[in-house]
Parts: sequence; structure tokens; C-alpha cells
Amino acid sequence: MNFKVDRILIGIRFWPFFVSLIFFGSSLWAQQKPHKVEPYTIASTYKKLKAEYPFVKPIKSLRSNKIKSKRNVVYKGDGTKKLRADMYFPKSGKGKVFPAVLLIHGGGWITGSKENLGVLAQHLALNGYVAITVSYTLSTEAPYPASVLDLKTAIAWMRANAKKYHLDPAKIAILGTSAGAQLATLVGLTPNSPIYGNKTSFSDEVQAIINIDGIVSFVHPEAHEEGKSAGIWLGGSRTENWKNWNEASPLGYAGQHSPPILFVNSAQPRFHAGRDDLVALYNDHGIYSEVHTILDSPHSFWLLHPWFGTTLGYTLGFLEKVFDPGK
Repeated sequence: MNFKVDRILIGIRFWPFFVSLIFFGSSLWAQQKPHKVEPYTIASTYKKLKAEYPFVKPIKSLRSNKIKSKRNVVYKGDGTKKLRADMYFPKSGKGKVFPAVLLIHGGGWITGSKENLGVLAQHLALNGYVAITVSYTLSTEAPYPASVLDLKTAIAWMRANAKKYHLDPAKIAILGTSAGAQLATLVGLTPNSPIYGNKTSFSDEVQAIINIDGIVSFVHPEAHEEGKSAGIWLGGSRTENWKNWNEASPLGYAGQHSPPILFVNSAQPRFHAGRDDLVALYNDHGIYSEVHTILDSPHSFWLLHPWFGTTLGYTLGFLEKVFDPGK
């Protein structure tokens, strides 16, 4: 056999090995490639959506002498890490207390910040609520259930400091957007649950839930688009860690004692996953709920005009029914 033919035969003999090596290397690289985390802010949302929706404008901080604020108040800390809250209050006479709203930002459980909901919190304060936006543990720092435990701690902290911050501990609502809405709904439907172990003497129960474009189940047939971001937070894919995907699904906890709930949704079906089934359960138990879908709207609509005003209007209308801020 001449040298040229011999080289060809050797190449053919080892070709499957080289192919498998290439595919194995590609697969390994894909597994090891870090998940790209894009910044999620009001500005980045505007930049992303303005081409498709040229009429939109980013929301801006409210300037009013009728509200006051305290920024970066530590609500949870262990010496190595501190979680902080921004608090917005109505200006009022001494001794007056107000219903309170805890606001949970979105960002796929992996990004985002409490500042994203600062404008909404300001407007809530202007309308008679103590509004508190909080940071929480993102999945880049620790997976589920760390963020859930943070938010339950935040509610217990609000009750522990109710007198100090002039809030009514019997009138606390939790509001979330996107991934924050899933978290808010999960927290709201699992009051003082042994699954999450409340370690304080103050309850983590809320009296109302506001879900702004967040899914309520990871395992519902409508939740088929949840993928890598959810998997990072939940410690593996749906098939790898079914326990967490199921346990973190708020839909499974709805019952006769669940608090009233408001849904404000975009026109994107992905973010409605499980909603209709949860509302059906609420109807079966005679619990108040509202559902509003904003036509022709993108996800993250609450960060932009003209949809911010609509979102605020639905929120205030619902809270008026559940809490009377004038009392």
C-alpha cells in the first residue's frame, strides 16, 4: 500500500473518533459556558423596545413634597451580606398608619434591582401606602429557595417594625413584576409554611397579592417556554430537578384561605402560565380576584409610558377594594 492510500485509510478509520471528540467538546463547552446576564433596568428596557414601539417613554422618578423616603435600609444581614430596602412614605400627621406594599423586582431570578420599582413605589406612597422595594438573593449568588426566604424575612421585618415605619401590620400586600411576580405569588400563597421555615415570631402572611406578568406554575403545560434562567434558579432543568420546579410553583398552594389576587398581564401568552387555573380555584373558594390584560403590550410594560399609568390604575383600584388607605 502506498503512503497516500495508507493516510486516507487511517483517516477513515479514525474519523468517527474525531467526530465524537468534536461533538463531546462542543457539548462540554455548552455546559460550561456561563449564562450571559444582561442588565435589566428601565433604560435597557426602553432601548430594547423603542424600535418596535416608537411611542414609548421611560418612566421617571417622581418629585413631590407629599412623600418622603428612606433608602438602603438593611432588612436582613448576617455579617457577611446585607439585603436592603428603599422605603417610601406618605407625609402625614403623627400617629397615622398606612397599608403597606412590598414590591419585588423581576429579571429572570438572575438580574434586576429594587430601583426598577422605585417609581411605582413613589406613586403608591403618594396615594396613601407605605411602599417598600427590596433587594433579594439572585441566582448568581444562591439558588432557590434563598430568594423566597429573603422575601418572607422582609414581610416579617415589616411587621416587627410596623410602629417605627407607620404601617398597618394587618394590611400588607405583596407586588411583583415578571420573575418577581412569581416570587410574590409564591410568598403570598405560602404563609408561615413549614417548607420555608419562618424563624421569627412575626408572621410572613400577606393580605393581598399583585402579580404583574409573572407565571404561577413551572410545571403547567403553558409553562413550556421556561428554560435556562429558571433552571439556574431551580438547580437544574425541569427533568433534572422536578421537585424544585413543582415546589416553587405557586398554583399548587392556592386554597380557601388564600388572599385576594390581582393579575395585570401583557399581551404575551408566555407570562400567563397557570393564571387561569389559579383564578378558577379562587372562584371555587369564593375569593376575590381580578385579571387585566393590556392589549398589544410587551413584557416589561410597567417600566414604560403609556402602560405605566394603566398598571398603576389597576393596582390602586384593586388595593382600594382590599384596603381602604383612608382608614
